[in-house]
Formats: sequence, structure tokens, C-alpha cells
Amino acid sequence: MTKVSEVVARFEKFAPKWLAEKWDNVGLQLGDLNQEVHKMMITLDVRPEVVQEAIENNVDFIFAHHPMMFSPIKTFDLSDPQNKMYAELIKHNITVYAAHTNLDNTNGGMNDWLAKSLGLENVTNLIPVHSQKNCKLVVYVPESHVRHVLEALEEAGAGEVGNYTGCSFTSTGLGRFIPNESAEPVFGEVGKMQEVREQKIEVVIPEKNKQQVIDAILAVHPYEEVVYDIFALENDSSETYALGRVGELPKPMTLQACGELCQSKFQTAGLRLISQQKNKIIKKVAILGGSGSKFYPAAVKKGADLYITGDVTYHTGHDMLASGLSVLDPGHYIESICKPEMLKIFNKWSAENDWNFDIMISTVNTDPFIFI
Repeated sequence: MTKVSEVVARFEKFAPKWLAEKWDNVGLQLGDLNQEVHKMMITLDVRPEVVQEAIENNVDFIFAHHPMMFSPIKTFDLSDPQNKMYAELIKHNITVYAAHTNLDNTNGGMNDWLAKSLGLENVTNLIPVHSQKNCKLVVYVPESHVRHVLEALEEAGAGEVGNYTGCSFTSTGLGRFIPNESAEPVFGEVGKMQEVREQKIEVVIPEKNKQQVIDAILAVHPYEEVVYDIFALENDSSETYALGRVGELPKPMTLQACGELCQSKFQTAGLRLISQQKNKIIKKVAILGGSGSKFYPAAVKKGADLYITGDVTYHTGHDMLASGLSVLDPGHYIESICKPEMLKIFNKWSAENDWNFDIMISTVNTDPFIFI
């Protein structure tokens, strides 16, 4: 059977936790990563009605976009609906994992889905927040196993430099060691100095692939004790990660038509408009899922005709008007686009990795707002 940890490890190759904002709480929320998965459910929020849905469908792993916990529990009072929900999850052995701003920031994630749903073209980043950090890994390998280790390194994502893959450097030397009585050496005898011709392999690895590269080495290296070093590099890769996207509509349209497009694509019952020019023609659009109102200056700087984001506050709305920017607030719930999109991705990974469990998406609407 597949463990939660295996599913999480594959996801974190796509959206590693280091991409999350410092204030965020991503990763395991409750449960056991070593638990086996029989049925998985993808949801935007973890609310009591969602947990009940999971229980009724025999789900044992919930993958959520919004973290279930932002504040520590001081008193586990079960009369509190939130605490009672945690108790129900524990009672039914349901593990909960959250991917929030790391899913927002990763390439091919939340904000790319939102931009794609509106048909935006020539899409670029709104607010660059991260660049991929690189490391250098050095490992010492007996000459008889160099080829195996190099192949494992390449397969794990090491040695990518610009447009080149499989990049590495080796130098030859002598490794020396004395096995003690508890050792089970591949070469040499207990208590005797042994010299082995080794190659020192040096290879660049992206920070996001560090753990999988180490695991790959340990899986094929013949030594009982593997010696390796990892050094941080000053130079970053060309891959950057950002909050929000900016792109162009296929054809200019009125602000009213943009609002209707948003309502149609995001299936919202209503939205709020902030603009001094209701008949404005829109071509360039900036979009940021969730609560992105404080980032409106970036949309202005990028020359956007329209900024789409959720949870705009009263005073920020006035500042937006003063800046001359038009804004559509369709609410936070447009991020529910993550449910069908992540279902497609997890189904793809399931086929590639022979995962033997069912995957469903929550059908509960967790938008707290109703338009009347």
C-alpha cells in the first residue's frame, strides 16, 4: 500500500515547502505521514462539513489548500466546533496535509490556473518572491560503483546546469578506513587498514531536489557509511517563483464584460467592482488568488488595466481608486479551482507511481458568503 509520506514527497517535488511564505503553516496538520492511504480527498478548506463528508466516504487522507491550523490549541474543549472537528479527524484516523502559499507560488500552480481560466496570454510574474537556490554535492564512491551513482544522481534531478543535464566532475584518489568489530565492510577486513581507489563526484543540485538526491545516493552506494558534503552556492538558477500573474486578454473587452467573464469562469454568485471608469476597456490583467489586496501597487507598476483578487478592505479600496486602478473582487473562493486541477495532477502521479487508492474531490461549498 502507498503511505501518505510517498504522496507528500511527490507533491513537494512540484511545490516544495520552502516556497511558502514565512507566516504560513504548510505541511502535515494532523495525523501520521506513515499511515497507508486507501482513499484521498482534495479540498479547499477543512471545515466540519468537509470532515463529515470525508467520514461518510471512508477517506483517510485529506489534501487541503488552506491550512487547518494557524493558531495553537490552548484548551482542547470539545464544545468548540473547531476542536470537535479535530477530535473527529483523530477518531476516524484521517491525516490532513495543507499546501497553501507554496501551491500559490509554484510554477504551474494556483495563479497559473487562474490566469489560464481567463485565457490570459503572454503571462508573466506579478511579484517575484523566490528563486531556486542551488547546492553543490560532493560524494566519494569506489570506482566500481561510479556509473551506478552517476545514473542515480541524474535520475534524481542532479547535474542540471542551464540547458545541460548530467553535468558532473570527478577526480580520483585513495580512500582509507579501518572497519571496527560492528562493521560489515564491502571492502577490507575488520581491524585492518583498507585502501580503496575512489572517485570524488561533484555535482550541482537544486535545493528542491536535495533530499531526493541524497536518498538516491544512499539507495545505490555500496558503502555501509556514505560520506558526502553539501555546500550552499551563491548563484541562483534561472527559475523564479512569484505571487500572482499578469497577462493579456485575447481581445480587449469592457470592464463589464470582464466581470461577466470572471463570474462565468469562477462560478461566483457576485463580485465587487472598484473603479472610477465603469466603461473602461481592459487589455492587460493582473490576478492573484486569495487575499491579495495589499499587493495592488505591483499591478499598477506592471501597467495592468485590471487587478483581480479577493478580500479587498474598505480603506484599501479607496487607495486603489486613488491610484486609478480598476479592481474586481470575486472573493477568496475562486481558489476552489485547485480541486479539479490537483485531481488531474494526482491522477497522473498515481498512474506513474502505481498508487493503489481512490482520489476524490470535496463537493462541499465552503464559501461563507451568500449574495441576497
